[in-house]
Amino acid sequence: MLKAVGLSRHYGSVKAADNVSFSVDAGEIVGLLGHNGAGKTTVMKLLTGFIEPTSGEAWVDDMLVEDDPVAAQAQIGYLPESQPFYGEMSVADYLMFAATMRGIPYEDRGASVQKVVEDTDLGGRFLDTIGTLSRGFQQRVSVAQAILHQPPVLILDEPTNGLDPTQTIQMRELIQRLAETSTVILSTHIMQEVDAICDRVLIMRDGELVVDERLDELNRAARISVRSSASREQLNSVTGLRVDKGHEADEYFLHVGDSTDANAQIQELVPKLVEANVSIYGINPERHDLETLFASVSEGTHAA
Repeated sequence: MLKAVGLSRHYGSVKAADNVSFSVDAGEIVGLLGHNGAGKTTVMKLLTGFIEPTSGEAWVDDMLVEDDPVAAQAQIGYLPESQPFYGEMSVADYLMFAATMRGIPYEDRGASVQKVVEDTDLGGRFLDTIGTLSRGFQQRVSVAQAILHQPPVLILDEPTNGLDPTQTIQMRELIQRLAETSTVILSTHIMQEVDAICDRVLIMRDGELVVDERLDELNRAARISVRSSASREQLNSVTGLRVDKGHEADEYFLHVGDSTDANAQIQELVPKLVEANVSIYGINPERHDLETLFASVSEGTHAA
């Protein structure tokens, strides 16, 4: 289990992460999204103990990371933003070195290395120098070191970065297999990646966590587009629904619980709005998906 409780990291007046809280259970795959500079990598570094929080707590498998970072890190497989290897070493030597650093017993190191080489399809490059490998193969080496000790928690920053389409599919399948026995949180800028393998999505903006939503619920959800001269507060008061601002001055989005109910909701909403003397220029059902949610967060129109 992985948990963030009010995690913050400030650099002077800059809030790289600000009061971030969430938890991830065993077997869950959670996608962490956000624009560049939103705070994704900072949160991952806080969870792994790579940097210390200004305030708040990170917990890994019921251990407070700040109290015993070495013990907590032993439970984590971490793929950082920058690839953690020595380019002059061969794949074989590097993975044996990583196995030693991870404390894997001598008699088990060969089998552990062989397993991750098979999982990441590195057999054909096993004796090659890492610095001579393509970006995609280097990424596979980085993933291999993260899963070498079969950790119960996996924190992966852009795991498919540099992989071709076939390799990307293989990596997704590997992550899904690993989630059978591990807690997984992965950062990515590819929304299709989250749709393909994640159970939940976390979206950050300017250091804050503004969305924590299950994908199955998101995919069932819908919103109603309304054109009105009323304010967001008025629409919320009359409808009782969450209201987000649209791109245009008079555009709003009312969030309903299920896409199958959108038309029925419109039939109920129109009389309420008319009775409250709220002028409506247009009202239409609209599918609410991860792409539109991410766009509204990035543009600042999503109500946290």
